[in-house]
Amino acid sequence: MTATAPLHRSAPLLRRLRSIVDIFRLDPGIGDGGVSKDTVPSAHREEIDKLVSALVVLLSLVTFLTLYSIRSLDDNRLTSWHWVFSEIDIVAVFPVLVAALLLCGFFSRTVISVNKAPVLLFSVSFIAVMFLWDQPEMIVDTSRYFLQAKYLELYGVGVFMSAWGGDIFAWTDLPLIPMLYGVIFQVFGESRLAIQIFNTLLFSGTVVLTFHIGRLLWSRTTGLYAGLFVIGMPYLLVQVPLMMVDVPTMFFVTLAIFATLVALRQGGIYLPVAAMAVVLALLSKYSSWLMLTVLPVIAWAHVSVDRRAIQRTLAIVSAAVLPVGAFLVWKWGVVAGQLGLLLDYQLPGLGRWGESFVSSFFFQIHPVITLAALFATYVAIRKRDIRFAVVAWPLLLVALLEIRRLRYLIPLLPMLALMAAYGINCIRHAKFRNYAVASTVISAFIVAVFMYDPFFGKTSIANLQQAGRYLDSTAAERVEVVALSQPRTMVNPEVAIPLLDLYTKKEIVYGPTVRYRHDHSLIENSSLRFTWKLAASRFYRANNIDTAEKIPIVVIFGDARQKIPDRLKQRMAGYGPIREWSQTGKVFRYQTIVRVYELEGAERRM
Repeated sequence: MTATAPLHRSAPLLRRLRSIVDIFRLDPGIGDGGVSKDTVPSAHREEIDKLVSALVVLLSLVTFLTLYSIRSLDDNRLTSWHWVFSEIDIVAVFPVLVAALLLCGFFSRTVISVNKAPVLLFSVSFIAVMFLWDQPEMIVDTSRYFLQAKYLELYGVGVFMSAWGGDIFAWTDLPLIPMLYGVIFQVFGESRLAIQIFNTLLFSGTVVLTFHIGRLLWSRTTGLYAGLFVIGMPYLLVQVPLMMVDVPTMFFVTLAIFATLVALRQGGIYLPVAAMAVVLALLSKYSSWLMLTVLPVIAWAHVSVDRRAIQRTLAIVSAAVLPVGAFLVWKWGVVAGQLGLLLDYQLPGLGRWGESFVSSFFFQIHPVITLAALFATYVAIRKRDIRFAVVAWPLLLVALLEIRRLRYLIPLLPMLALMAAYGINCIRHAKFRNYAVASTVISAFIVAVFMYDPFFGKTSIANLQQAGRYLDSTAAERVEVVALSQPRTMVNPEVAIPLLDLYTKKEIVYGPTVRYRHDHSLIENSSLRFTWKLAASRFYRANNIDTAEKIPIVVIFGDARQKIPDRLKQRMAGYGPIREWSQTGKVFRYQTIVRVYELEGAERRM
């Protein structure tokens, strides 16, 4: 009796330990859409839920601190943690992260109706990005998309399409997304906010489409987790407000995959709808051509369910080929040149401009998403789940082709989120799954808003944004802009002119010509080669005015010690410096120090 008493008293403790162990038990059968069962005994449920919450918070904090301690491994070209923490103090971020993670318990206990999931996902993703709308345009590629859109705003869609690839510098871009930006400019004026709202709508639409793809392939729960995981990628969040083509391309690629899934199942009117979605994706960006090789994979995954899947896929592809083929015939000279650039210049350049997979999939994409996606791959292979190939195929191409630039992978990130959702849904304990997903989303939001956004605000390129706001407060209708040479980088100084134009409603005219010296041999292999083909000054010089007119002059310096050329000094006789924005970051060599000169005694405020 006495010998068994200790065992009897320890029985509740053993049951609790078994319950704790059961939290981490994986059930591969759940990932395919089966119903996960919470195996925690009701008597200990509240106690175990508290423990789960504490474990998730602890694991999230340990993950963050681990990444911080090895941040030198992050070689991302825009948001490297090594760079970010050279400007941002971890002491300012960590308490916010702790407080936010403690709220995970509240959010994870919220029961989300699957019928309301699309509304929730759309709202959460839209609001999350709104906090980032004030960030500056960090990628100089924005300049060419802005000029293309401005051309359409001034001359209309017809002239835009005729001039695309000729008078309109196209580089390796396709026309759809700059054309959409131009239409927005026609309707709302040259409003950066209108572009940001448009891109945010597309991002939120992508989140909802990801939910529906997960629902069609597996279950509503998998779709819900996948939609949330799309929001749980900090690098992706900060890309949404930028006037780039990557996020819109992500939307159109995701739309094409979803529309094809629906069309293969239901046929009828959905076939031409899917074909149109494929056309939009193909005209968004050349990388989408590679991504849409998933269409035969979708057909293969569905042929066992419906023999008509192959015929319906052929119908979709055939209908899409007609308009895309007509475009290629019309613009074949331009397209051939662009494909040559992609093969001879950009593809070899990826080896020089690339970023490590460790950086992309652990620092810039939350580690939970990456690890869950890897586990999902194991589960799907073990179960021989053919449907998993639909979401895994694009990522398999990335691995095989060794595409190591995260910005080029943005259109594939919803597929990664779907893989991760498939894997996380294999965890038996529902609360643990909810905590894990909620902590991922909250952590990504904190990193984007409290790390990346302040880091961008401390860079030199933010000077253009501040100068644009000031110019809008002045009485002048037009301003003259001069961009001086960039002594520390191979960026064409003229790129800064359309970037400034994006931030101000004033008419910009290009000032006296400044001669730029650069090494052609170095530029040929540089990722910034396109900036020397842009010829922004010619675009603004078309609206030039008599230099005798005394309007404000904006000088953009490439270095704080740079002197004003003699020719410009003569033009600025009688002018004095009024405002200067001289913030210089420690990371990027491209500097834009802005100084505004006005005629002494001129009216300065509206």
